Amino acid sequence: MTKQELAKKIYDIAHLTGEFKLRSGQVSNEYFDKYRFEAQPLLLREIAKQMAPLIPPGTEVLAGLEMGGIPIATALSLETGLPCVFVRKEAKEYGTCKFAEGLEIKGKNVCVIEDVVTTGGQVVLSTKDIRSLGAKVSHVLCVIHRGPVFPEPKLTEIDLTLTPLFMKADFN
Repeated sequence: MTKQELAKKIYDIAHLTGEFKLRSGQVSNEYFDKYRFEAQPLLLREIAKQMAPLIPPGTEVLAGLEMGGIPIATALSLETGLPCVFVRKEAKEYGTCKFAEGLEIKGKNVCVIEDVVTTGGQVVLSTKDIRSLGAKVSHVLCVIHRGPVFPEPKLTEIDLTLTPLFMKADFN
């Protein structure tokens, strides 16, 4: 499948119109419901196949952000053989009480995986948490960057490079 064909399939399945409040607090008249494309095995596999070459050299662990980044990171892990961790928005209060589940990431080169990024707010918070565990994080991959500014200032301020598979303009 070409990148353009994949973009059309994602758009057809996941693009919604109406009034939507985004995590950033912004209100939008369009929305990409990532769960609609993440729940489709053939699309998820193709997304992973096309995102795999974007993973920076030297990456040792993929970090899927709760909740939408987790299926993407898992698919990329299956595609590349790289292990992944699953990053919660906050540590659970029972069991292991961790916010990064899966394996030890201290000293590892970690690439953050997200589904859709608008301003990067959650990426900034989660990166701070991952770095507090001693991981080295300098890259973020996402399926769609839908924000009005690129590169995202919030991310560049904390020395993160964002690489999207698609930009909002790819769906016009």
